Amino acid sequence: MPVTKLAHYSIRTTDLDKSRRFYTQVLGFREGFRPPFNFPGIWLYNGSDESEFGVVHIIGIAPNDPNGLVEYLGDKALPETGTGTVDHIAFLATGLQDLWATLRREGYEWRDRTVPSLGLHQVFVEDPSGVTIEMNFSAHEVPAPQHTAPAHTEV
Repeated sequence: MPVTKLAHYSIRTTDLDKSRRFYTQVLGFREGFRPPFNFPGIWLYNGSDESEFGVVHIIGIAPNDPNGLVEYLGDKALPETGTGTVDHIAFLATGLQDLWATLRREGYEWRDRTVPSLGLHQVFVEDPSGVTIEMNFSAHEVPAPQHTAPAHTEV
């Protein structure tokens, strides 16, 4: 039984609206169908095809009534922020300069890296729950150096 592809990843959050905004307005996912589970949440899709059940599942933690979530997925301690034992989640993307503009407009800090041997430019940003998201672009999308300082720190 070989694994054929990643189905989705799920994030538990205490701020469903902030996570929704990050994944839809910053990363460009689309909110779509989600079964009527007995706990809050959203399913996010990459495009209009909902046949693959979403790429990102955001699980809302209802502090006043966690029973539905506990019954379905179990009771887990939620760290304040971070990825736990998962280091980061990566996506292939296009539109590097559009992402930079969106991150600036929305007030997110990020880190840029270029991997010349792969022809890849990476942007690392933390979602509202502290999960590190890696966006991968063709290195050809990186503009020629300018004389003005960037709005973020390049390491």
